Amino acid sequence: MPMDPERPIVLIACKVFEGLLETRLPSELVKKITFLDYGLHRVPAKLTQAVQEQIDQIETPSLVVLGYGLCGNGLNGVKAGRHTLLISKADDCIAIFLGSYERYLEEFQTQPGTYYLTKGWLESGSHPLKEFQEYKEKYGVEQALWLLDQMYQHYKRIVFVAHTQQDLDSYRPKALEVAGFCSRWGMQYEEILGSERYVDRLAQAAVQPDSSDVDFVVVPPGGEIRQNDFIYREGVAG
Repeated sequence: MPMDPERPIVLIACKVFEGLLETRLPSELVKKITFLDYGLHRVPAKLTQAVQEQIDQIETPSLVVLGYGLCGNGLNGVKAGRHTLLISKADDCIAIFLGSYERYLEEFQTQPGTYYLTKGWLESGSHPLKEFQEYKEKYGVEQALWLLDQMYQHYKRIVFVAHTQQDLDSYRPKALEVAGFCSRWGMQYEEILGSERYVDRLAQAAVQPDSSDVDFVVVPPGGEIRQNDFIYREGVAG
């Protein structure tokens, strides 16, 4: 069933999707677009608060398209209020960048010990090298390295995932710098050029939310995003 044309679309998304999502949504229906800082992911409670504040500011009942995954439970508990929420059923943006949750599972099954880098995480400093620099200031080199060893010693691969070749080329030097530091744990560096398929399908679901499939979560007015909504049942991952 097509979306009620009287109900506007509001996009609230991580800045990492800027230039991707807004261009795919019908301009005649989009009332407002907000991109939030990448760094909110580093403290999930702050991400929850920031997204909720944006939703609560919307006065007209709307379809709120969230350009996020569950993101370390940062979207868990976000309330729809008078609105309908639409969000990809993904742990984080990696599945969205790869084009599908199925592709994400394939990568996980092939190389479970993988640490992913994205443009947004590189810009916000959410990676082991930045953590080392922060810990070093607080605890000294030896203690900082010990803490990171506990966190990352079991990873075997570090993968930079980007949506475009331009992003791969532009951010490669920084990605390689991080990868060089992660060679301490034997991580092998790889790059993956992602797919826009998941982003396209999210935009399509925004126009017809009642027909969205298993790869999306639709939260009706009065409801809230729940962690259990992001658990795929065996045999239904798409």
